[in-house]
Amino acid sequence: MLGHIARRLGLLHGQQICHGLNGTKLTQLLSKETHRHLQSSFKTISPISTMSLWPFSSQPRDFSQPNSSWSPEMCKAYDHYNALCDTDTENGEEQNKGSWRKLPSYNRSIKYATGGIHLSKLIQAKARLFTRNVREQGATFEYVVFVNKEEKSCVCVFQAGRLLEGAPGHVHGGAIATMIDTITGTLAGYLSGPIMTANLNIDYRSPMPLGSVVLIHCALDRIEGRKTYITCKVTSTDESKLYTESTALFVSISVGHLFGSRN
Repeated sequence: MLGHIARRLGLLHGQQICHGLNGTKLTQLLSKETHRHLQSSFKTISPISTMSLWPFSSQPRDFSQPNSSWSPEMCKAYDHYNALCDTDTENGEEQNKGSWRKLPSYNRSIKYATGGIHLSKLIQAKARLFTRNVREQGATFEYVVFVNKEEKSCVCVFQAGRLLEGAPGHVHGGAIATMIDTITGTLAGYLSGPIMTANLNIDYRSPMPLGSVVLIHCALDRIEGRKTYITCKVTSTDESKLYTESTALFVSISVGHLFGSRN
């Protein structure tokens, strides 16, 4: 019931942001039954801060967490880089103390924010993040990203699922390009804010076996004004095999571009 009430409050809050309520009281929008549940529930829960460091109104699924489809090699690589993320707990919250940080991954983060369902409709109501759009775990893109802001670099542990086949037994070149664009863009966005891909050059060095686990290494080359240049290489987990090399150029954009504005 509390979850239902929280979701409903989130929706109402979004309506107030997007459409305005002209001074309408919250209790006028709730049914009498819901209002009674609210009154009784608020008496039994402790107060919480109205300002949260995490803007989401509910806990979404983190797609970068290990699941049953991950191979032992994938789990081993994950554990290696996750161990580099030196964290400590302060005031009940996990604080990052090291130079490495694991980035959480959501299907579409905006819809989890307070009022985000309404905000997402301003973009596309049915939009989904491409690499997180398959319900079956392990079927397509399984990956996790770790960034090092001090070194201006990142590494992605990527496991290619059975639906990414191109040549028999090997990963489709377009799927590899998708991951390179995704991870280089992740680093560029992490360093420069909102960006869009302007150029992507890829050299395929060796075929990548389907189901294999690889590392996607990305590093900042340089920043020139609105332009962010990233270099990338895809290797085996022991880095003895080079599969792909690439360079990418991203251009910083205003947030308005994300909502279709040309200004």
